Amino acid sequence: MTSRRPSQDTPAAPPVPPAERPRRFVFVLMHQFTLLSFAGALDALRLANLHLGRQAYEWRLLSEDGGQALSSAGVALGVDGALEELRRDDTVILCGGLDIQQNTGQKLIAWLRREARRGVRMGAICTAAHVLARAGLLEGRRATIHWENHDAMAEAFDAIELSRAVFVIDGDRLTSAGGTASIDMMLKLIALDHGEEVANAVADQQIYTTIRTDRDSQRLSVPTRIGVRHPKLAAVIEMMEANMEEPLSPSVLAGRVGMSTRQLERLFRRYLDRSPKRYYMEMRLHKARNLLLQTDMSVINVALACGFSSPSHFSKCYRAHYRITPYRERGSLAARE
Repeated sequence: MTSRRPSQDTPAAPPVPPAERPRRFVFVLMHQFTLLSFAGALDALRLANLHLGRQAYEWRLLSEDGGQALSSAGVALGVDGALEELRRDDTVILCGGLDIQQNTGQKLIAWLRREARRGVRMGAICTAAHVLARAGLLEGRRATIHWENHDAMAEAFDAIELSRAVFVIDGDRLTSAGGTASIDMMLKLIALDHGEEVANAVADQQIYTTIRTDRDSQRLSVPTRIGVRHPKLAAVIEMMEANMEEPLSPSVLAGRVGMSTRQLERLFRRYLDRSPKRYYMEMRLHKARNLLLQTDMSVINVALACGFSSPSHFSKCYRAHYRITPYRERGSLAARE
């Protein structure tokens, strides 16, 4: 299965005159990869070829062992081969999905390092940025990852400038957050190669009415997420999200938006049917659960990262909310593996 390629915008891949040969993307499909992210990225290249009336891009699909790749939706795709030596002007797009740590083999890590040393441009969609980080290919770089995996990656790789943008292009490293963010990233690459008009035509074909940039955030705005358009409530929730490790007291939160603590209590009760303290606790516990399931951090360090000074208090709160202790939660993950 082959198709098409872009003209270069980074030092790692020298410019290729459009008329000479197609620019090639090599998609590496990891076990349980996200089908939507992969399909959106690939189809953008197909549509660019269609609009240009020539094979500007081609692609190749690989899996670690050359066998069928199983997506997280249970759909299996045939590939063109196993991990192989690439052309220096290729662009790798590593496609991740569920259980990214468990599905990352040492063979893949070694291959990524080798191809990066040869100058191959490296990209990752959905959770696959974690794999590039593990291979040491994002140190000192800006990158992004799906919002649900952001905290875990930030804790594990502090040498990476981790963004919450839908995609990040930092030299010869490309990362996108998953879902439809891969389309935004590919449209940007197409625009760099062939101009905004071509990228817009591709988006139009995909019925993609709003092209996001690397300055756009992954998540919906707080008012949209909670279904409430109250500016002070949204401001307080944003402060909570930004201060998980060292939680702010209700009085401090209220003071920063010009309210009394009692007014803040009434606001939360009216719109969210819980106290500010309870809402904040649930946010911190949700982050803690993600860290327990996605990292190797000790339970004590997870507790500290989520604003709990006492492991026993953390365990008590966690059990009350999730009906399982954090230790057993971590144990249940090991059992599933």
